[in-house]
Amino acid sequence: MAKIILPLLFGSIFINVSCNNSGTTTATDKESTNKIATEKSFDLDKARTAIDEDNRKFMDEFKRGDSAALASHYAADGMVLAPNAEAAKKDALTALWGSFIRSGVKELKLTTTDIAGNDEMLAETGVYELYADNNKTIDKGKYVVVWKNENGSWKLFRDIFNTSQPATK
Repeated sequence: MAKIILPLLFGSIFINVSCNNSGTTTATDKESTNKIATEKSFDLDKARTAIDEDNRKFMDEFKRGDSAALASHYAADGMVLAPNAEAAKKDALTALWGSFIRSGVKELKLTTTDIAGNDEMLAETGVYELYADNNKTIDKGKYVVVWKNENGSWKLFRDIFNTSQPATK
């Protein structure tokens, strides 16, 4: 008799608990549902188009030697982590890009190889080329940029790059 009653008792408790909880929604459930809905509505291709356009503007401004315009691409809390230098934050970005331009770099070419992320942050991976006068290649390397959605526009949040050239002896 106990063999029959115990499974029936546990089964009825399980059914009762399941039925009582099926209509309740916790804050975590709502957050998960909202996050899934947001992720479904996020268009990565549209974001990539925006990043590609911003990169085109960045390259044009670099070619014109406009370091203030270059700095305007960064988020309010953005920073550049350039090789062999301290991190440059918002106030130092104009000077950083100005130093590149004054050093004889005439053109920057960026090629995006990958973008991943969501509606708040994107990670862009790519390669760059730096040119001097007469289209002479100065450097080739790779970069990672974290983009931040700031008031509906994608802004550079973290920007790190380094050369792919062998170290000089």
